[in-house]
Amino acid sequence: MSDATLNNPTPQFGTAEYTNSPTTDHCQYCHQPVPTSYYRINDSIACTACAEKARGELSRDTHAAYVRALLFGIGAAILGMILYATFEIVTGLIVGYVSLAVGWFVGKAMIKGSGGVGGKRYQITAAVLTYAAVSMAAVPVWIHYAGEHKRAQQQKLEQKQSTAEEQRQLETEFGQPHQAPPPSATSAPPAEPPSPKMSFGAAIGQLALLGIASPFVEVWEGGPSFSWAIGIIILLVGIRIAWRMTAGRPLEIYGPFNNSAPLP
Repeated sequence: MSDATLNNPTPQFGTAEYTNSPTTDHCQYCHQPVPTSYYRINDSIACTACAEKARGELSRDTHAAYVRALLFGIGAAILGMILYATFEIVTGLIVGYVSLAVGWFVGKAMIKGSGGVGGKRYQITAAVLTYAAVSMAAVPVWIHYAGEHKRAQQQKLEQKQSTAEEQRQLETEFGQPHQAPPPSATSAPPAEPPSPKMSFGAAIGQLALLGIASPFVEVWEGGPSFSWAIGIIILLVGIRIAWRMTAGRPLEIYGPFNNSAPLP
């Protein structure tokens, strides 16, 4: 019996619940008639077997459950980062509302991975993963636009070379003397010492740090703006969604109670 079933039993619309006389009621988890004694799980009537199952599931916050929740959350964070970056690259728009979807993805995935278990460490992890997914989405966007800028520069250089080649051909065809470049132009510039190349790991680390700080880059460069403030607020709301979804859902079990029929 899962936590989702325990927290959301099927309501019995055909019967009324009476606190002191649940003789005609059924267990709201297995839907069997309540025997001689019954329990209450939060506000729902349960039979002895379902109450025992629920009591056994109250302490399932194990290391394995947290590890599964963490792995599911990381996967959801990566998916959310891809979604955020793809949307911005395709549309050219920075829409902070995608942060809400990222928070929902992370929270839903972690609860799925833990089997419904939540708590403080799940909430902190979900908040960190949501922030990391949204902030790191800036890295693939930067890489995309850097590649476009490099291609544009390469096209400009090729156009200049093509124009110079056409000019030389015209001078050759019409017999115009080729003017030698001035000596200062032919002299090689002084050699500069080669800059040390950054290792692949260092480059990845630097990109990761820039990505983590990306929500505050705009403030660093030009100061806070209204659009930046709105984006930060939406990001906090997305983190709040993940935080609430991974909160613990305690089950309180009361009983047993005597299931005796009321006197006529």
